[in-house]
Amino acid sequence: QVQLVESGGGLVQPGGSLTLSCTVTEELLDFYSVAWFRQAPGKEREGVSCIAGNDGSPYYKDVAKDRFTISRDRQKNTVYLQMNSLNSDDTAKYYCAMDLHWTCANLRPGGRISEYEYWGQGTQVTVSS
Repeated sequence: QVQLVESGGGLVQPGGSLTLSCTVTEELLDFYSVAWFRQAPGKEREGVSCIAGNDGSPYYKDVAKDRFTISRDRQKNTVYLQMNSLNSDDTAKYYCAMDLHWTCANLRPGGRISEYEYWGQGTQVTVSS
């Protein structure tokens, strides 16, 4: 059974930075895409960013563009989400998930979030002064 484990969340001041990690228990990053999602209290879950399995190309939703960077270390089976210029709107629980497809098509418009088959337990990010 594939497992994803997030870490790196915490409390950060507005304007600060944080890097989240998502470690996958099996060597699958070369094959399948991994995405970050977040969910704030009382709000729907939203996609943040994805990294493709076939070529490692990144995809960012509008909430992440120009502030967040997704990357991966295949040796460590880990996907990272570096977040800069954080503000209170970024406060949420962040989840990583694996889609058993090579590309990030299911995070793009018209894609199907239901295709993300494996999910982590999430890590809390709180942006507050």
